[in-house]
Amino acid sequence: MAVLSINNLITEFDTDEGRVRAVDDVSFTAQAGKTLGIVGESGCGKSVTALSIMRLLPQPMGQIVSGSVELDGTDLTQLPIPQMEKIRGARIGMVFQEPMTALNPVHTVGRQLTEALLIHKDTTPDAAIREAVGILDRVGIPSADVRMTEYPHQLSGGMRQRVVIAMALACKPDFLIADEPTTALDVTIQAQILELIKELQADMGMSVILITHDLGVIAETCDEVVVMYAGKVAERGSVFDIFDRAAHPYTRGLLKSIPTLNTEPKSTLSVIDGMVPGLLDLPEGCRFENRCTFSSEQCISNAPGLQAIKEQHQVSCLRWQEI
Repeated sequence: MAVLSINNLITEFDTDEGRVRAVDDVSFTAQAGKTLGIVGESGCGKSVTALSIMRLLPQPMGQIVSGSVELDGTDLTQLPIPQMEKIRGARIGMVFQEPMTALNPVHTVGRQLTEALLIHKDTTPDAAIREAVGILDRVGIPSADVRMTEYPHQLSGGMRQRVVIAMALACKPDFLIADEPTTALDVTIQAQILELIKELQADMGMSVILITHDLGVIAETCDEVVVMYAGKVAERGSVFDIFDRAAHPYTRGLLKSIPTLNTEPKSTLSVIDGMVPGLLDLPEGCRFENRCTFSSEQCISNAPGLQAIKEQHQVSCLRWQEI
């Protein structure tokens, strides 16, 4: 079974203010048939990690400086672009964050959906159209043959998201990267989209990397979790490790900020005080130190690495055993 392994990935961008390291020494493995969740605040490096995996960083500003992205032992960072284009869509599909910008407004849904099939599969235009209609029907779009002739602006937000999912799954990839797939959708449609991804995953036997800032979505859908903060992995483990035995103060802060059934209607939710440090002015030590209630002198000058709590549970904190 296919395995996607990210090892010590470092991604940087050239900006007017200087060189920014958006992803710093990130490592994790997506197992076959499992769902891996990547969670964290906006700007923590979740989406840049996904774009690095797909080799879709904006050029020439974005660069993978070091590390590897291995798919069944093949390092994708070293592949020529023509070979990488054969993997995108065919082996790894991606649902982009905003469906309206992910779809081309001047082409019909059918044109955009059949393009992937014609590029990656040995098929005819007529057969691609029939297959595309079947895919739209499978993702729950009514009157799929009619929708094939329509443009993205003629569809609702939920239907556009289903089209983006259909495009990502058209060639039955081994891995699906879903970057905030429920952004800007109402709660009912969010639930439908998440259920759809779970059903398609079960039917196709694929692995899913789900990127979100919503811990509720993580708890409902994921097997393993990577918590990111300021470009680095703060904690990673099974969903039970993260929700029942969270070791990093940042992870604990995120969990405390979730309202529960016992939360009083007018009570104030717990918040993590302070601001995320700017990527151009990162501290020498722990990046969470300025917001951490457990910080000490050693946290200011010493950058923590990932330490094993148990075999599959790791945390990047110098004081996790004392908390």
